[in-house]
Amino acid sequence: MKRVVALDIGHKRIGVAVSDSRRTMGFPRPYFERSGDDVADRRRLVNLIVEEEPDTVVVGMPLSLDGVARDAANGVAAEVELLRNELLAHEIDVVTVDERFTTKSAAAVLSSVGHDSRAIRHKVDSVAAVVLLEHWLGSK
Repeated sequence: MKRVVALDIGHKRIGVAVSDSRRTMGFPRPYFERSGDDVADRRRLVNLIVEEEPDTVVVGMPLSLDGVARDAANGVAAEVELLRNELLAHEIDVVTVDERFTTKSAAAVLSSVGHDSRAIRHKVDSVAAVVLLEHWLGSK
Protein backbone atom coordinates (compact mmCIF):
# COMPACT_ATOMS: atom_id res chain seq x y z
CA MET A 1 0.00 0.00 0.00
CA LYS A 2 1.29 3.47 -0.84
CA ARG A 3 1.38 6.51 1.41
CA VAL A 4 -1.07 9.37 1.44
CA VAL A 5 -0.01 13.03 1.53
CA ALA A 6 -2.30 15.64 3.09
CA LEU A 7 -2.15 19.37 2.39
CA ASP A 8 -3.62 22.22 4.41
CA ILE A 9 -3.44 25.02 1.83
CA GLY A 10 -3.24 28.56 3.17
CA HIS A 11 -2.34 31.97 1.79
CA LYS A 12 1.15 32.09 3.34
CA ARG A 13 1.94 28.47 4.10
CA ILE A 14 0.90 24.96 3.13
CA GLY A 15 0.83 22.39 5.89
CA VAL A 16 2.05 18.95 4.86
CA ALA A 17 1.55 15.52 6.45
CA VAL A 18 2.32 12.02 5.24
CA SER A 19 0.86 8.68 6.28
CA ASP A 20 2.85 5.60 7.10
CA SER A 21 2.86 2.90 4.42
CA ARG A 22 0.10 0.99 6.25
CA ARG A 23 -2.08 4.13 6.23
CA THR A 24 -2.75 4.01 9.95
CA MET A 25 -1.28 7.31 11.13
CA GLY A 26 -0.05 10.66 9.87
CA PHE A 27 3.22 12.45 10.45
CA PRO A 28 3.84 16.16 10.01
CA ARG A 29 6.38 17.36 7.50
CA PRO A 30 7.86 20.85 7.50
CA TYR A 31 5.32 23.35 6.25
CA PHE A 32 5.73 24.80 2.81
CA GLU A 33 6.31 28.58 2.79
CA ARG A 34 4.85 30.26 -0.28
CA SER A 35 7.27 32.41 -2.30
CA GLY A 36 4.72 34.49 -4.19
CA ASP A 37 5.52 32.75 -7.49
CA ASP A 38 2.57 30.37 -7.98
CA VAL A 39 4.21 28.39 -10.79
CA ALA A 40 7.47 27.86 -8.88
CA ASP A 41 5.56 27.03 -5.69
CA ARG A 42 3.44 24.43 -7.50
CA ARG A 43 6.55 22.87 -9.09
CA ARG A 44 8.22 22.68 -5.66
CA LEU A 45 5.06 21.23 -4.10
CA VAL A 46 4.71 18.60 -6.84
CA ASN A 47 8.35 17.58 -6.31
CA LEU A 48 7.78 17.32 -2.56
CA ILE A 49 4.69 15.15 -3.11
CA VAL A 50 6.33 12.88 -5.69
CA GLU A 51 9.31 12.30 -3.35
CA GLU A 52 6.92 10.78 -0.78
CA GLU A 53 5.68 8.24 -3.38
CA PRO A 54 1.95 8.43 -2.52
CA ASP A 55 -0.93 7.29 -4.65
CA THR A 56 -3.29 9.87 -3.11
CA VAL A 57 -3.11 13.49 -2.01
CA VAL A 58 -5.81 14.73 0.33
CA VAL A 59 -6.44 18.49 0.26
CA GLY A 60 -8.55 20.26 2.84
CA MET A 61 -11.31 22.51 1.52
CA PRO A 62 -11.85 25.55 3.75
CA LEU A 63 -15.64 25.65 3.68
CA SER A 64 -17.50 28.21 5.74
CA LEU A 65 -19.23 27.08 8.93
CA ASP A 66 -22.49 26.64 7.02
CA GLY A 67 -20.71 24.36 4.51
CA VAL A 68 -20.68 26.85 1.64
CA ALA A 69 -17.62 27.29 -0.59
CA ARG A 70 -16.64 30.95 -0.50
CA ASP A 71 -13.52 32.80 -1.74
CA ALA A 72 -10.97 30.74 0.21
CA ALA A 73 -12.52 27.43 -0.87
CA ASN A 74 -12.82 28.60 -4.47
CA GLY A 75 -9.13 29.55 -4.46
CA VAL A 76 -8.16 26.14 -3.06
CA ALA A 77 -10.39 24.42 -5.63
CA ALA A 78 -8.54 26.23 -8.43
CA GLU A 79 -5.18 25.17 -6.93
CA VAL A 80 -6.43 21.59 -6.60
CA GLU A 81 -7.28 21.44 -10.30
CA LEU A 82 -3.81 22.66 -11.28
CA LEU A 83 -2.20 20.23 -8.85
CA ARG A 84 -4.40 17.38 -10.11
CA ASN A 85 -3.25 18.08 -13.69
CA GLU A 86 0.42 18.08 -12.61
CA LEU A 87 0.12 14.85 -10.62
CA LEU A 88 -1.83 12.94 -13.27
CA ALA A 89 1.44 12.03 -15.03
CA HIS A 90 2.66 10.48 -11.76
CA GLU A 91 -0.58 8.49 -11.32
CA ILE A 92 -1.34 10.31 -8.07
CA ASP A 93 -4.99 11.01 -7.32
CA VAL A 94 -6.01 14.27 -5.63
CA VAL A 95 -9.13 14.31 -3.44
CA THR A 96 -10.65 17.09 -1.38
CA VAL A 97 -12.23 16.88 2.06
CA ASP A 98 -13.97 19.31 4.37
CA GLU A 99 -11.34 20.84 6.62
CA ARG A 100 -13.58 22.86 8.92
CA PHE A 101 -12.10 22.94 12.42
CA THR A 102 -8.79 21.22 11.54
CA THR A 103 -6.73 24.31 12.33
CA LYS A 104 -8.59 24.82 15.61
CA SER A 105 -8.14 21.14 16.46
CA ALA A 106 -4.43 21.36 15.66
CA ALA A 107 -4.02 24.51 17.79
CA ALA A 108 -5.81 22.77 20.66
CA VAL A 109 -3.49 19.75 20.38
CA LEU A 110 -0.40 21.97 20.41
CA SER A 111 -1.71 24.04 23.32
CA SER A 112 -2.50 20.90 25.30
CA VAL A 113 1.14 19.83 25.13
CA GLY A 114 2.42 23.19 26.30
CA HIS A 115 3.17 25.17 23.14
CA ASP A 116 2.46 28.89 23.42
CA SER A 117 0.68 30.85 20.69
CA ARG A 118 3.93 32.04 19.06
CA ALA A 119 5.19 28.46 18.69
CA ILE A 120 1.81 27.28 17.46
CA ARG A 121 1.72 29.75 14.56
CA HIS A 122 4.60 27.99 12.79
CA LYS A 123 3.56 24.43 13.62
CA VAL A 124 -0.19 24.55 13.26
CA ASP A 125 -0.27 24.21 9.46
CA SER A 126 1.44 20.82 9.37
CA VAL A 127 -0.38 19.61 12.48
CA ALA A 128 -3.65 20.65 10.80
CA ALA A 129 -2.58 18.52 7.82
CA VAL A 130 -2.05 15.58 10.21
CA VAL A 131 -5.53 16.09 11.70
CA LEU A 132 -6.97 16.22 8.18
CA LEU A 133 -5.03 13.13 7.09
CA GLU A 134 -5.93 11.05 10.13
CA HIS A 135 -9.61 11.99 9.75
CA TRP A 136 -9.49 10.89 6.09
CA LEU A 137 -7.61 7.67 6.93
CA GLY A 138 -10.16 6.88 9.65
CA SER A 139 -13.02 7.25 7.21
CA LYS A 140 -11.56 4.64 4.84
